[in-house]
Amino acid sequence: MPLQLSALSSLTSPAGVSGIRVSKVAAALGTYLLTRYFSSQSCSKGKVNLEHNKDSAKVVHSFDIEDIGKKAVYCRCWRSKKFPYCDGAHTKHNEETGDNVGPLIIKRKDA
Repeated sequence: MPLQLSALSSLTSPAGVSGIRVSKVAAALGTYLLTRYFSSQSCSKGKVNLEHNKDSAKVVHSFDIEDIGKKAVYCRCWRSKKFPYCDGAHTKHNEETGDNVGPLIIKRKDA
C-alpha cells in the first residue's frame, strides 16, 4: 500500500504535474505535426503540375511519330511556358529544388 500512495503523491507534486503537462504538450504537438504532414495542404506543395490544364482530371498528350520530324523535345518538369514542349525551364527548377529532371528527347533513327 505505501507504494501506491507514493505514486499518487508524486502525481500531485509540482514535478509530477509538470511531467504530465510536458507529456500533453508533446502529444498535442506530435498530433499537429502528423496532421500537417498527412493533410492535403502539405500535399499541394508537392504537386508537379501547377498551371497546365488544371480543369482536366488527367493531362495527356499524344503525338504520332510521323508528325515529329527528326527530333522533338518534351517538358517533364511542368514548368515550361511552351508546354508540352521544353523551353529549358527545368534548369531553374533544378537549381531551386535540387532536382535533376530534364526533357524527354525523341529522335528519329537514321536508316
